[in-house]
Amino acid sequence: MHRQFILPANSFVLEKDHQQPFLSRGCHCAPQPHTRQLDVFRHSCNKLDSFDWLQHIKPAESYSSSNIVEVRFKNSRKDFFRASPDMDLQTGDIVAVEASPGHDIGIVTLTGEIVKLQMKSKQPKLTDDELKRVYRKAKVSDIEKWVTAVRQEDSTMYRSRDIARSLNLEMKISDVEYQGDRTKAIFYYTADDRVDFRELIRVLADAFGVRIEMRQIGMRQEASRLGGIGSCGRELCCATWLTRFRSVSTNSARTQQLSLNPQKLAGQCSKLKCCINYENHCYQDLLKGFPDTETELATKKGVAICQKTDVLKGQMAYSYKDHPGQMIVLSVQRVQEIIAMNANNQQPEELLDGTEALDTDTQQGLPSDNSLEDSLTRFDKPQKKKKGRRRKKRGFSGKKASAN
Repeated sequence: MHRQFILPANSFVLEKDHQQPFLSRGCHCAPQPHTRQLDVFRHSCNKLDSFDWLQHIKPAESYSSSNIVEVRFKNSRKDFFRASPDMDLQTGDIVAVEASPGHDIGIVTLTGEIVKLQMKSKQPKLTDDELKRVYRKAKVSDIEKWVTAVRQEDSTMYRSRDIARSLNLEMKISDVEYQGDRTKAIFYYTADDRVDFRELIRVLADAFGVRIEMRQIGMRQEASRLGGIGSCGRELCCATWLTRFRSVSTNSARTQQLSLNPQKLAGQCSKLKCCINYENHCYQDLLKGFPDTETELATKKGVAICQKTDVLKGQMAYSYKDHPGQMIVLSVQRVQEIIAMNANNQQPEELLDGTEALDTDTQQGLPSDNSLEDSLTRFDKPQKKKKGRRRKKRGFSGKKASAN
């Protein structure tokens, strides 16, 4: 049984404007502590939820149950805490946890044996004795103070930006997170160079009356906190489901034969897009069966060089050195066959052996580069000339005149 809280009718209401400050906590509205509603904390647009695939598996009676829970805070910040066995915490409970100093308010995301696997996956360097404690389930006064602090975060961020600008600091404050008891505020910022913000801390402490902690984040973390729409038309992956950032290099773009254009490869964080790594392993596996593109094919008609490859279709386009504008598309098996013949001092009559067919674009003699990708009229269909238009303009209907 969960404790029932009785609050005034106007204590917690839905946000009337379009800004929902609790979306960063995984809630689509302000929480109501008098009842535990999972639909408030868990919904489709929340990337902070964790699926407990061990919830229907009962452990052995002799197996000691785990008293460690995973608690989430703002955005992707999560931590592990040690709770007493008599608390009976469940997913979605609002709890007051130990902080430095004071206490913080968070939402329980995982309980039970799955927490041990989660700790092993994230590998926190903490023992059971070093874990911070869960003080209690949040009381009405705790949640009231927490809700008030959360609703002040946006105004605090805007005012802190003005203060940093007045101090001529080359930094951008992208997010502010208040502690649950509103005794400390964490300011997340990005900067290209090292910033001396000692004077800024003193001014912010006097302006807001709380302890100030400055925490520098990268460009990718800033984009995940701010959110946005990517070039694919969908919401940013880092703002919806991606929680771990992997390094992205230009070698992945070269492997997938992407145009090395910074405007196309860079995301809203001014870094290489994370989605470049999604299909990179697939391309690497397929390229293992491709011959070296620097290898020339010798035929009786002439020597051919590789112009481009289509990894997914398993095709390679070659052109004779005497006719570089005319490309001939070959399968990988045909290219390996010609290379094997050249190794035995044999040359085929030509690249095509009769079973290979020319590609439609190759027959038209399209260039091997990607110059047509930037053309504004590349999708326009050629207009067909209508017959008889000139005759209609002159007054001819095109039908034979009937005799009287």
